[in-house]
Amino acid sequence: MYYFYILKSNKLKSCYYGFTNDLRRRFKEHNQGLSAYTKNGRPWKIAYYEAFSNKADAFEREKQMKRRKNSYTLLRRRIIRSIEF
Repeated sequence: MYYFYILKSNKLKSCYYGFTNDLRRRFKEHNQGLSAYTKNGRPWKIAYYEAFSNKADAFEREKQMKRRKNSYTLLRRRIIRSIEF
């Protein structure tokens, strides 16, 4: 199983988008400061995730959400609005 996920940081008032094959392990790595990009935003919380049966689909979802185009822009905005900082 692969996952697309969004983390939120109340400290930075920002979100991080990623994908992984082990959501629990990756979440732990983010909060232990093992990811250079997210170490300053700790503690992170999982705001949203989707499960996929293969890596390619999870990676494509991450790219779609980062591109912010078309219907993915609307989905991204709905997710971000639902996150309370």
